[in-house]
Amino acid sequence: MYETRQKILSWEELDRWVAYWRFLEQRIVFTNGCFDLLHLGHVSYLEEASRLGDILFVGLNSDASVRRLKGVGRPIQTQEARARLLAALEFVDAVLVFDEDTPERLIQRITPDVLVKGGDYTRDRVVGREWVETHGGEVVILPLLEGYSTTDLIRRACGV
Repeated sequence: MYETRQKILSWEELDRWVAYWRFLEQRIVFTNGCFDLLHLGHVSYLEEASRLGDILFVGLNSDASVRRLKGVGRPIQTQEARARLLAALEFVDAVLVFDEDTPERLIQRITPDVLVKGGDYTRDRVVGREWVETHGGEVVILPLLEGYSTTDLIRRACGV
């Protein structure tokens, strides 16, 4: 798409970009997460998700959201750093930071063609599934790459 920083969208830019992609008849794939310490499992997952459409849009939990979900000491990296790292991946087209605990509002604004989550989810636990399916989209669960998790990386780095 563009320079790394240009891939990081604001809520104000969101509707314009989605309208542009829709005008071009691009298939929008959406996923979300904390992506606190970007690792091979994340890269593999995101690359596979990108193959499901034309635009890979990543919703990124804000620092406050990560803290509420993961607890004290998290995130390890700031939302700015995490967003830049994701945007630097050639197969990621857009990143937007959201502050809620779930991406429900973001999913409803985008109404992606494909909603993707990792293999640690079941279809019934995917936030936004009903919205996406009601609007003609699909939900895809991708298998996780074994041996990679942020929690395990943190434990190993701390010698635990």
